[in-house]
Amino acid sequence: MLQLDTRNVSKEVIGKTHGLDLPSVFKQYGSHMGQLVSNLWQQKDTPQAWRKWLTLGENETLVQQINAYGERIKGQFEHLVIVGIGGSALGGIAMFEALLPSYWNDRSPAQRHGFPKYYFIDNVDPDKLSALLDVLDLKKTLVNVITKSGTTAETMAGYLWLKQALSEAVGPENVPHHLVFTTDPEKGLLRQIAQEEGIVTFEVPEDVGGRFSVFSAVGLLPARLLGLPIELLLKGIRDISPVLQSTDLTANIAAQGALIQYLMYQQGQHISVFMPYSAKLASTADWYVQLWAESLGKKYNNQHEVIHAGPTPLKAVGVTDQHSQVQLFNEGPIDKIFTFVRLERFHHPLQIPNLYPNLPDLSYLGNQPFEKLMNAECDATRASITQNQRPNVTLSLPELDPIHFAQLLFLLEVQTALMGGLLDLDPFDQPGVELGKKYTYALMGRPGFEHLKAEASGQMQEPAKA
Repeated sequence: MLQLDTRNVSKEVIGKTHGLDLPSVFKQYGSHMGQLVSNLWQQKDTPQAWRKWLTLGENETLVQQINAYGERIKGQFEHLVIVGIGGSALGGIAMFEALLPSYWNDRSPAQRHGFPKYYFIDNVDPDKLSALLDVLDLKKTLVNVITKSGTTAETMAGYLWLKQALSEAVGPENVPHHLVFTTDPEKGLLRQIAQEEGIVTFEVPEDVGGRFSVFSAVGLLPARLLGLPIELLLKGIRDISPVLQSTDLTANIAAQGALIQYLMYQQGQHISVFMPYSAKLASTADWYVQLWAESLGKKYNNQHEVIHAGPTPLKAVGVTDQHSQVQLFNEGPIDKIFTFVRLERFHHPLQIPNLYPNLPDLSYLGNQPFEKLMNAECDATRASITQNQRPNVTLSLPELDPIHFAQLLFLLEVQTALMGGLLDLDPFDQPGVELGKKYTYALMGRPGFEHLKAEASGQMQEPAKA
């Protein structure tokens, strides 16, 4: 199971100015945190509460449906293109980078065990889009389009472009075989198109927001198509759920993490740095940034009072960012709370050669495992941050496998929801994102949004020259 080390936020370690009296804090907030945990899980099946993501680990029927589809199309495609943005892409990107062998797309079909290469379209940059057709064989390409509403401008633009390209390559009558949609169970444009054109669909469940959807068909379908054991992902969630449902603060590591983040935010640590010591978790940090920012950055609290709340998430990756950001982390403003992620075991033992035994400044590395160096770097950074009185916690994973990866993401989802409770705001909406979407629709001429065009254009007028 995952472990959370909270020692380096205690006043005994980093001093009274920035540290917490953890026993006192846990006692003071124990009842409140227990109530927040209870309220969260009690509403997991409540319509319109947007907590259905808490039940995704139990969806064995979905696993069977996805496995059946995967078997039916096995060996037919050499390329998988996933079209989505935000929560429809970041979770999948994180999962594949973490769990597939590195350099997946550079490996031979035999090394990929016959599973396809994968590509994400999560941007509308025309230069990058056009280059994708240079590497795809469209006759051997499957496109998974992911949007609940079917109206997300970026996703639908990518879909329209790829559908046209597929039509030219395989003929209009064959295009449906090259498409699979993940969308709303009953409504929306993508659902309508699928019904009219005979395209296979999977569901984005009701009451599951995009950034909490990675363990639905949004993430599980492409994961299965790439050969990942989706059963183990859901097993990981089920295994850790009892811990995350505990109303005992001393046992619930998601509740502990949320409380520490909240108290640090209250005392001025407004930046939440997420720093995994694994190159394969770099995109998980991107996923965390969206989860934290979109869930907790809110203008209003639950009483509709203006609060402009929200810690700012910041991505860092060990060891790379020791040589870019750690100078700031150690000697800059004390406005950050750090979450380190540490792997106890790496999958590929690799030893540093002892090529210069007579040079002490190099020979100390000789015959040492890279795994030891990686964790020494992690521990050294934690020690230096702590020495400089910067609060930090560490999440330790036994290894990076489907079970523990799923537990990491699920723990962070629960921690985020509880942090929303502590801040007294709704962590499941994103009104600040919606306004930008509406302005985009207006500027692109979508019917029904004409009234916003002048407003959006007015925000971009050049100021009068002096």
